[in-house]
Amino acid sequence: MFSLLSDKLDDAFRKLRGLSHISESNIKEAMRDIRMALLDADVEYSVAREFIAHVKEQALGEKVLKTVKPGEQIVKIFRDELTELLGGDAAGLNLTPPARVLVVGLNGAGKTTTSAKLARRLKAEGHKPLLVACDLVRPAAIDQLATLAAQIDVPVYTPSAAEKDVIRVAKDALRWAEGQEHDVLIFDTAGRQEVDEPLVAELRKLAKFLKPQEALLVADAATGQQAVRVAQTFDQAVGLTGIILTKLDGDARGGAALSMRAVTGKPIKYIGEGEKLDMFGPFVPQRMADRILGMGDIVGLVEKAAEKIDEKSAMSSVSRMMSGEFNFNDFLNQMRMMQSLGPLEGLLGLLPGFSKIRKMLPENALDPKRMKRMEAIVLSMTKAERLNYKLLIPSRRRRIAKGSGVSEIEVNRFIKNFKEMKEMMGGKGPMGSMMKNMMKAHGGKMPAMPGLPSGNGGAPTGAGMPDLSAMMGGDAKPDMSKLPDLSALSELAGMGGKNKAPRIPKGFGAFSGLFRKR
Repeated sequence: MFSLLSDKLDDAFRKLRGLSHISESNIKEAMRDIRMALLDADVEYSVAREFIAHVKEQALGEKVLKTVKPGEQIVKIFRDELTELLGGDAAGLNLTPPARVLVVGLNGAGKTTTSAKLARRLKAEGHKPLLVACDLVRPAAIDQLATLAAQIDVPVYTPSAAEKDVIRVAKDALRWAEGQEHDVLIFDTAGRQEVDEPLVAELRKLAKFLKPQEALLVADAATGQQAVRVAQTFDQAVGLTGIILTKLDGDARGGAALSMRAVTGKPIKYIGEGEKLDMFGPFVPQRMADRILGMGDIVGLVEKAAEKIDEKSAMSSVSRMMSGEFNFNDFLNQMRMMQSLGPLEGLLGLLPGFSKIRKMLPENALDPKRMKRMEAIVLSMTKAERLNYKLLIPSRRRRIAKGSGVSEIEVNRFIKNFKEMKEMMGGKGPMGSMMKNMMKAHGGKMPAMPGLPSGNGGAPTGAGMPDLSAMMGGDAKPDMSKLPDLSALSELAGMGGKNKAPRIPKGFGAFSGLFRKR
């Protein structure tokens, strides 16, 4: 969702990177461009103005390090100020048992789904949540929550369809909960298309009765500055303790995320980045700031992989790839692993520098339908063909094209990309030799990614993440030399060492094949 803002900020930072020194006159134009980029992203005007003033004050008062370019130091200052604007440190929930969590918001923001997502996450963290359906207005809201609760195996209290008194529902739910083993009660409440007095009055009464430890506003990230006004209204009614931003996987400009914390003083605690119940996680200001600046979120990427990917299966795939035994069955498994991690564009957006890479990729390379077509191609092969691509003579390729419903040209391109990936990642290829040497040096295991603990300590390594190259297709390969130099910025940000090109996590393997010059 921050792609437009990221692109405009990068244009502004380009003017700063060549500065030999910092002065008010030579950063004036860039600061104006940055302010306009924030306003275009729907950041509230006073927030944008004060933010730029802070950055400018810090930049002019900062002593430039000898090893760092002045322009890069301003980017570092911008990153730090952006992190602070987003809340500084990540904010958790107050779940002193038995905790009561009130979920509020407008219709369409995703309250009911978010309530279920929160319950699922808390359950995975060892809590025993219960859900309570308090939305007595929207048709089918109660049935929706019951359906979602069944999917995540969490008990839910559902009133009768004729019930209209939300306080009576809450009382009955509390009595019901006494007979259930639990430590968290999550109340999904009613919303409206617009904030109105009946809604506010009902929520005020419910909050007064429940006295919840947490009152969380579910806000659609696409609503822009309106979300700030909505947050202020709900805060006055129920005393918000935090915000959950939804639909960050969309094309919203992102201003709500940057404005709400500053205007309301309430932390953003969680974000939703997709419709699936597992596409939900904590909001970490520094990681979000890095994503906005095109620096990616490697930690978040590894956490996703650790949660979704079977490490034994992934390591087996890596070993087969390096031994030259990698086949279409392995590729199909990797592709399904990729699909389990969410939309491809969102996943790759966590890689440093991907905002630049995206512009250099072949057209429609990130189209979700592309993966479905590739899956159809593999499924149209015989067992023998999946094990040995050399069997795919022209007549067989024509049969596969008909069986999968794609053109023969697309089948040929897919097989060509697979062959290149297999050769490059095989034991005799440059990437394969490098990975084999790394595994040999680490006792036969993939080493941990830079800046992360090793797998022995329980933290995820990068080894489980699937290969991406053949999934992208196309003949055009982006040139890594066109990406910005982030070395000085990475040193200042504590990323460690030189980073003149985006770091590709171990196990992403042949994704680097995208960057070879043709």
